[in-house]
Amino acid sequence: MGNIGSIDNAFELLGNKLTITNNPETIEQSDAIILPGVGAFYDGMKNLKEMGLLEILEKEIIHKKKPYLGICLGLEFLAEKSFEGQESKGFGWIKGVVQKIEPSDKSVKVPHIGWNDTKIIRDDILFRGVENPTFYYLHSYFFKVNENEKNTITSTCDYGGVKITSSIHKDNIFAVQFHPEKSQEEGLKLLNNFIGYLKK
Repeated sequence: MGNIGSIDNAFELLGNKLTITNNPETIEQSDAIILPGVGAFYDGMKNLKEMGLLEILEKEIIHKKKPYLGICLGLEFLAEKSFEGQESKGFGWIKGVVQKIEPSDKSVKVPHIGWNDTKIIRDDILFRGVENPTFYYLHSYFFKVNENEKNTITSTCDYGGVKITSSIHKDNIFAVQFHPEKSQEEGLKLLNNFIGYLKK
């Protein structure tokens, strides 16, 4: 449920070939896992469950420490649960919940669509060389991380008075709420930094 074609094109532009798959054996043989997603949290988790991918993802990412890059829903899935539509469980790899954006400025519309300045709050490999962190967002819910895991947050943005978790890094897990594949030059830099992390 994501713009997989755009992500594939972005990595190809950077000289890297992705394999698009829902095959557990292929995932097991991969160098890294990229999980994009646009749409409802419940439907996305239901799809992963029906494809039998939850166990292989936990095995490869949590136990084998395979590098992971989550994009949009791929970030939100890290939470313990979401309140989008109906309450549903996430991966639970980072403590916190996904909740609706409720701007204090009532003139601000939800969903959050378009370009937004993003504040880097912790030095992170994904943002190396990113001089103008303005990225493209498309979402109505955001990951409110528990206080005791706030150190996993690497960037935020403000939308109508709501502080949005824009990116996360914990061990081998990277995730962004925005869409680097739609964020032109700075988005490509971020994806290229993830590639650099894989090659180090």
